Amino acid sequence: MLVKLLFAALLILSTIAIARADEANAPEDPGEYLARAGDCVACHSVPGGKAFAGGLKMGTPLGAIYSTNITPDPETGIGNYTLDDFDRALRRGIAKDGHRLYPAMPYPSYAKITDEDVKALYDFFMKDVPPVHQENKRNEIPPLLSFRWPLALWDLVFTAGGSYVEKPGHDKEWNRGAYLVQGLGHCGACHTPRGFAWQEKALDESSSAYLGGAVLDAWLAPNLHNDLRTGLGTWSKDDLVDFLKHGHNRDGTAFGSMIDVVNNSTPYLSDADINAVAVYLKSLPANAAQAAYVYDDATTQALRGGHPSQPGAVLYAGNCASCHGLDGRGFSPYMPPIAGNPVVLGEDPASLINLVLNGSTPLVVKGTPDPYRMPQFRLQLNDQEIADVLTFIRGGWGNGASAVSAAQVAELRKSTDPTSDQVVILKMR
Repeated sequence: MLVKLLFAALLILSTIAIARADEANAPEDPGEYLARAGDCVACHSVPGGKAFAGGLKMGTPLGAIYSTNITPDPETGIGNYTLDDFDRALRRGIAKDGHRLYPAMPYPSYAKITDEDVKALYDFFMKDVPPVHQENKRNEIPPLLSFRWPLALWDLVFTAGGSYVEKPGHDKEWNRGAYLVQGLGHCGACHTPRGFAWQEKALDESSSAYLGGAVLDAWLAPNLHNDLRTGLGTWSKDDLVDFLKHGHNRDGTAFGSMIDVVNNSTPYLSDADINAVAVYLKSLPANAAQAAYVYDDATTQALRGGHPSQPGAVLYAGNCASCHGLDGRGFSPYMPPIAGNPVVLGEDPASLINLVLNGSTPLVVKGTPDPYRMPQFRLQLNDQEIADVLTFIRGGWGNGASAVSAAQVAELRKSTDPTSDQVVILKMR
């Protein structure tokens, strides 16, 4: 009898410990949790500025725009918004005064948020976010292009209203993952290619274009389908969970805009929600029949022999091998492999060029900085040298990807020049 009681007590304590561990992984306030899931702070704040006070400069095909103050300040923020006002802005892209928001605000995705979650978000922003008196910056769009009424037509054609409805044939976990990815997480805003009118080509998995990969702000947001070479086909569900929790796993490390997502959002989600996102993403079929990557040791042997003949090989050995290895396999989970890496194998080398030119911003997971980061080589290497080393990487170890030209490097060097006021805009493709 005593043994049974002890066993029952241990079981109860274990259950409590697991529940508390999962709760500790997420904010207590449901609205704050949802704001984390939506990563609102990433766009509505600037480095070193007040949270949610706006001012982030973003490029569009029409010109630069600035994110707005969404703190509850009554004069410069949203302090005078009612719940209905907040809902219209969030899910329909219409501000309190009736003007249309540019779709840099991902309201086509947020349209899927439930009424309950909208209310929780509203309560968080009105009651828990400190008001900041900070005027919104004027957008830098020429007057002749600044009319907002055409956005009403854009919304009519390219958005679909209504909260997310659970899909039959899928369980609760899959549907929860779909809700987070399609709605609050607005993953499609970066990972789905855009059409001629800057619209996302798809808003859910009913189209293969959804999450098929897209170039945004000089970064390639990768294909999230299960393609073997250029997608997530070689990643397991646990690999995805590791990536969302820590910003890296055995095969990859966050870069570009994904740094903001990891720094502000995904590690704060509950284990159940992170698993649900991974389950949903792993359900997306491959867009193309691709042969599995096969490692080729010839590149490694040439580098180790000290007599590589390919242009860029010496540059790789001197600048890259200490982190990524002469064998191209890296030192996971902090320094990713480049042999067989989907980012390396992809058709568009934008992210690779950007990483070599400008390095990576710090990855800080729940207050803990990552000890390693990609350095920049903008000043050390010229355009041809960067093109040579990336061509070597994309062709080595059996990667078999296309060459990179000096012209491609020069274009991206100019568009990401930190001394220039130029803002990179979304590539329309």
